[in-house]
Amino acid sequence: MKATIYDVAQAAGVSIATVSKVINQTGRISDKTRKHVYEVMEKLKYEPNMVASALTKKSTYTLGLTLPDLANPFFAEIARAVEDRGREYGFSVLICSTDNDPDKEVQYLSLLTQKRVDGIISAARIQNDHFLKKMLQHHIPFVLITREMPTLAVDTVMVDDFLGGYLAGSHLVELGHKRIAILVEDMDNTSNLERIRGCRQAMAASNVMLDEGLVLISGYSVECGKSTMKELLSLDERPSAVFACNDLLAIGAIQAAREVGLQLPSDLSVVGFDNTTLATIIDPPLTTISQPIQEIGRRAVDLLIQEIKQEKVLKQRVVLLPDLVLRKSSSAINER
Repeated sequence: MKATIYDVAQAAGVSIATVSKVINQTGRISDKTRKHVYEVMEKLKYEPNMVASALTKKSTYTLGLTLPDLANPFFAEIARAVEDRGREYGFSVLICSTDNDPDKEVQYLSLLTQKRVDGIISAARIQNDHFLKKMLQHHIPFVLITREMPTLAVDTVMVDDFLGGYLAGSHLVELGHKRIAILVEDMDNTSNLERIRGCRQAMAASNVMLDEGLVLISGYSVECGKSTMKELLSLDERPSAVFACNDLLAIGAIQAAREVGLQLPSDLSVVGFDNTTLATIIDPPLTTISQPIQEIGRRAVDLLIQEIKQEKVLKQRVVLLPDLVLRKSSSAINER
C-alpha cells in the first residue's frame, strides 16, 4: 500500500501542513525540518501527486534543461550539477540533448513548454532569436548557460571566456611557443570567439602574432579534433603548440599527434578548455582551462528558481572565473 501524506507527517513528527509546505516549497520551513521531511519521504517511498499540484497551483515542480551534446563530459557534468541543485529545491529535471542541431533545439523547447515545465535552462546553441523572444514574451522563466545572447533580456551564467583564452595563450608563449594553432568548434557563438580573442591578445602582449591560417574550425567531437589536427601536422611548418577550445578537441589533437609518431609534450604542447574528467585520464594528462562546472549549474538553478518564485526583477549576467590547470601535455618548446 502506497504511503500517504498522513504517513509522512506521522513518521516525521510534523503536521500535514508542514509536509505540504515542504512539497510545494511554500511557507517558512527551516532547512533542518525540510531535510528531515525529505528523508522520511524517501524512506517511505512517498510520491507526491504532482499532477494534482500542477492543476491547483499551476506548477509541475519540473525544470527543463537543453544541452548541445550529452555525450560531451562537460555537458554531462553540467546536467548532474543542475539535477542535484534542482533536487535540493524539490524540482525534477527533464534533460534534452539537441546534437548541436538548431531545429532540434526549437523542437525540444516547444516540447518542454507543452510539458508545462516551470522554467528552462539552456546550454544549447540557440540560433532562433524569434522563437526565444516568444518564450520570454509568454513569461517562461529562462536561463542561458555557457553562452549569451546580448540582444535578449535573459539571465545568463557563463565563464569569462576571454580570460580563459588569455590564460591558455600566456601559458604557451611563456613556454617559448610562437607557432600556436587554435582548434575551435564553430564561429557561431561568442564563447568561442572570446576564447580566440583572449589567446590572440595574450600572444600579442608578448609580441607573438597569431597566424590566422592556424585557426581552424573542427566541429564538436574527438574525431573532429583528430581530423583537423592531422591537417595541421601535414603542413611544411607545423605548429609547436595547440590551444583547443574544448577538451574533446584537445584529446583528438593528442591522438592525431601520437598516430604520426610525435612525442608529447616534447614535440607538441596541447592545452584544452573545460577540465572534464577526461583531462585526467588521457595520456599525457591534459593541461587545460578549468571551468567551475558545479558552480555554473548551481547558479543557473538558483537564478531560475528566483525567477519562478518572482523573487527578483532585474536579469542577471553571472560571469565566473576560469583557472589554468597544469598537467603534462604542455612543456617548453623543443627547438628543432
